[in-house]
Amino acid sequence: MEEVQNRRFWLIELIAYWEGRLTTKHLCDFFDISRQHASTEINRYRKAFPENLMEYRHKDKANLPSADFCCHYINGDVAEYLSWMSGFQAQPLSHQSSIYLPHFILPHPPRNVTPEVIRPLVRALRESRRVEVDYGSIANPDREGRVIVPHTFVNTGPRWHLRAWCEKNGEYRDFVLSRFHGQPEILNNSVQTAERDIDWSTLVTVVVEPDFRLSEEQKAVLEHDYGLENGQLHLTTRAPLVNYLLQEMRVNTKMLEGRPEAQQLVLVNYDDVKQWLF
Repeated sequence: MEEVQNRRFWLIELIAYWEGRLTTKHLCDFFDISRQHASTEINRYRKAFPENLMEYRHKDKANLPSADFCCHYINGDVAEYLSWMSGFQAQPLSHQSSIYLPHFILPHPPRNVTPEVIRPLVRALRESRRVEVDYGSIANPDREGRVIVPHTFVNTGPRWHLRAWCEKNGEYRDFVLSRFHGQPEILNNSVQTAERDIDWSTLVTVVVEPDFRLSEEQKAVLEHDYGLENGQLHLTTRAPLVNYLLQEMRVNTKMLEGRPEAQQLVLVNYDDVKQWLF
């Protein structure tokens, strides 16, 4: 019973902290409980941590986090929220659970992303809104303000991106979440939705195979490892994600590593995917 309670308190914190508003529907949908039961859980959490949640506001039709919000169940890393939202994972099992299996997940360095950044972006995405942001990139470190219309959060392995229409450049682009600054300002609605992002709707198949310099025995190891068919692996993804996919698989498209053992896999259909590489 305590583990169930902890999971519900975890979700209450997760939603309130990152989205800035908590409704009974969040708990109803995730835990398949009644609205009355969900309301009871929220009140129980408020009683345990009165400094975290303000009283229900009818104007917002939600419970809002207080300015003195303190994390008791979540770790404060945006990856935790985005992984839950995208279905990658929920709260892990307690070590005391009878079905727990010892495991370890290699941690990535936490990115500097605040709720003040995420909350407006989440709302803008859900409501197809334009949003004015302060964004700094390697190409433009001066953090010139721009207006974007977000449509999808994207995980590329070590970090999260936001796929969005950029009015400054007149095209859809990827924005690294940890490079937003300040608090985005939500503007009016926009027609620049995911359906208009032609590149995003384009599916591209990447073909890789073992480095030709490897011995037949070494190639056999990779064939078993990746489940290759006829010596190749075909992976289909959205066009803007081709380069991220190859990076995640450590496939170097610019040069061959000096040692084939380091290269392992090579790209076969370079001409088919070169326009999506950067």
